[in-house]
Amino acid sequence: MALSTAFTEMFGVRYPIALAPMGGSAGGALTAAVSRAGGLGLLGGGYGHAQWLDRELPIVSEGTDKPWGVGFLTWAIDVGAVERALEHGPRAVMLSFGDPSPFVDLVRQAGVALILQVTDLEEARRAVDLGADVIVAQGTEAGGHGARRGRSTLPFVPAVVDLAAPVPVLAAGGIADGRGVAAALVLGAAGAVIGTRFQATTEALVDPSITKAILEGGGQDTERSRVLDIARGARWPEQYTARTLGHPHLDRWRGREAELAADPQARQDYQHDVARGAVPPLPVWAGEGVDLITDLAPAADLVAALATQTEDALTRAGRH
Repeated sequence: MALSTAFTEMFGVRYPIALAPMGGSAGGALTAAVSRAGGLGLLGGGYGHAQWLDRELPIVSEGTDKPWGVGFLTWAIDVGAVERALEHGPRAVMLSFGDPSPFVDLVRQAGVALILQVTDLEEARRAVDLGADVIVAQGTEAGGHGARRGRSTLPFVPAVVDLAAPVPVLAAGGIADGRGVAAALVLGAAGAVIGTRFQATTEALVDPSITKAILEGGGQDTERSRVLDIARGARWPEQYTARTLGHPHLDRWRGREAELAADPQARQDYQHDVARGAVPPLPVWAGEGVDLITDLAPAADLVAALATQTEDALTRAGRH
């Protein structure tokens, strides 16, 4: 069964699968591996840190001759970060969380595809008006950051598909196997953006403790909150919360965010716990599909497995 969609045709990739540009952990090796295997690898440019980009961009640009891209946190970057990425020849730039308009012309002038992630219909309309080449509809099941008042993936994706047509839409949020990719296609999406599942790959830039937590975690163990951003001094805007696995500081401060923000000693306690290894170096970003992640795989094997599972799921659905 062919898995050709508007997304695969636009980028010339084999499968309607994109690596979520997870800040810091989706490095050059993982991005290149996903692209070589037939998906679209998206480097996790995150906050646009120059040293990180200077290290990881050459790894992906030299590691594959297939299409790849870079993702950034729109609220956190400046034009220089995008310019730095564009020097290495990506086929796409993905912008998430914040107003992408300051960067649109720069991406357009480079002849690079503009991918905009949205979390509600107002953002989707704005993305269409800005001329997005691809729109990512992120549901609240997603691991890591998303809208505090977002929508679930299942009803949100077709609403964005209808609004944005004919712009291709990718589904994101809680997709961790080929059944989820198949569901996205049935909903009218042109593919899926997958994050947490790619955290559990040999190429991901994550601490072993985080990999272990993902392999052992369950969707019921995930929670969306601002507590850990406040505790670690992250500058994320208040409208974005993060879905993570359980954490001692989350248990300690749940529902007391204002008190935590006003307590510098609490933030020092967090850093002390990280330094002595009592908690992971970063929160364990994980989506609700974490139950489906049971092994640590090379990224190429994972992409192939996802494609096979997607085809099988679509074949089964076609029999009914």
